[in-house]
Amino acid sequence: MIKRLRIKFVCINMVIVTVMLLVIFGMVLHFTRDNLEEQSLRTMQTLMDSNPSQLWRPGEVPGEVQLPFFLVSINRSGELMAASGGYYDLTDKTAILEIILLASNTGEETGLLSQYNLRFSKKTTPMGQSIVFVDISSELATMRSLVKSCIFIGLISFSLFLCLSFLLARWAIRPVERAWNQQRQFVADASHELKTPLTVIMTNAELLQSPNYGETERDRFADSILTMSHQMRGLVESLLELARVDNGAAKMVFSPLDFGELVSDGLLPFEPVYFEKELVLESEIEDGLRVKGSQSHLKQVLDILLDNAAKYSTPNGTVTVRAKRQGSHCLLAVSSPGSPISKEDLKNIFKRFYRIDKARSMNHSYGLGLSIADSIVKEHGGKIWAESTDGINTFFVQLPAV
Repeated sequence: MIKRLRIKFVCINMVIVTVMLLVIFGMVLHFTRDNLEEQSLRTMQTLMDSNPSQLWRPGEVPGEVQLPFFLVSINRSGELMAASGGYYDLTDKTAILEIILLASNTGEETGLLSQYNLRFSKKTTPMGQSIVFVDISSELATMRSLVKSCIFIGLISFSLFLCLSFLLARWAIRPVERAWNQQRQFVADASHELKTPLTVIMTNAELLQSPNYGETERDRFADSILTMSHQMRGLVESLLELARVDNGAAKMVFSPLDFGELVSDGLLPFEPVYFEKELVLESEIEDGLRVKGSQSHLKQVLDILLDNAAKYSTPNGTVTVRAKRQGSHCLLAVSSPGSPISKEDLKNIFKRFYRIDKARSMNHSYGLGLSIADSIVKEHGGKIWAESTDGINTFFVQLPAV
């Protein structure tokens, strides 16, 4: 699909470029032809206003006339009365008479004799008719040269734009390709995560139907089915929440709020959880921290960070929550002792379904919590990241202050 999209992008781009080149070169040729034709018509008008019986020598030709020409006068009987020319050979009388005959037989006042490369203009006088002929060989040569130049420049421009279009297509399609790959990876990971509990549920259901097991074993099979069902429900709810955040379906009502108070209130439900796990929960929260955002979603971010700290902190460890103002931002930091996180894992930890320890899925960890938090923080115009130093893992959330 990406390859077809890239080719389609290049084709559309080249069609636009081709049309633009054709329009530009067409306008250049059109205006050049009109300019040359206007120059030729001015020459004929200048000659028409002159004395047709005058025989011009090269040095005596009117200054406005720069083209080879000749002018003839014909009486009412059709006989040639006078012929004069400038920059033109009039020795071939047969050819001149044939040219005059062709021009006289046309019903137009102005026209072209393509076979002789001449443009003519007729004017009726009391004595008969005057016809001026101007050579257009240089005009045609100029147009042919211009057409060749346009074709040459057009081919070079087309080739350059084609190369640039391929490079531009790669750059423009890259976000689409990344999103497509992420979507495919998301579907594959979700299928994999759902496959394991489904397999366990199906296996235990089949064993539950078997008459070869007693009541004790049946209770164990039912408990396993219930456990896996809860795990699947948690995974599906996480997937739905992530989809709602991504699609904007999770309506975020932004309003000014006291960020310090939100963090303080969010710590209260976790105190018994930390107490049961024999962990210490400490906090350092500055007063007057205000941000603009969705209270419920920012609380969800805090819950995710506190839940992760509770799950993966070393036994009897101390989890510290800090909230302070840093320049024009409010900074939340949740620090907990635990296994060091590598630089590679720190880069990928916010990706969907990414888990440092694959066994964490048995602890109801699906690798989606931090991804959900990342999406929420980005919707608030903030930034979330993690650092690991000296056995202390710290997750930071930076939000614009108001």
